[in-house]
Amino acid sequence: MIVYKEEIFGPVLVVVRVNNYDDAVKLIQDHEYGNGTCIFTRDGDTARNFARKIKVGMVGINVPLPVPLAFHSFGGWKRSIFGDHHSYGPEGVRFWTKIKTVTTRWPTSIRAGAELNFPTSN
Repeated sequence: MIVYKEEIFGPVLVVVRVNNYDDAVKLIQDHEYGNGTCIFTRDGDTARNFARKIKVGMVGINVPLPVPLAFHSFGGWKRSIFGDHHSYGPEGVRFWTKIKTVTTRWPTSIRAGAELNFPTSN
């Protein structure tokens, strides 16, 4: 798919199926861009492993790809960045470091079933 091979920005969901977790990590690690990726899991060990291991600039755990606020770096690693640093946030100053933003959400119970909406504070 061209949408998977090129880096695009917008409301697009790309789903690529693989046989297992290790294949999924390899697929992400081998891609030339490293902007953002997400994982949805109830396994805390898998979530921690994913956050620590994955070579991507923005990581969502049990949340869609988080759109960062100004105090987070925006953008990725590898060919997902142009120039020496990101456009705003602390990365604008610390331009020789690699920042990884990990956003996680752990629902209180799995018995209620899947929640497919964006969480809000009521």
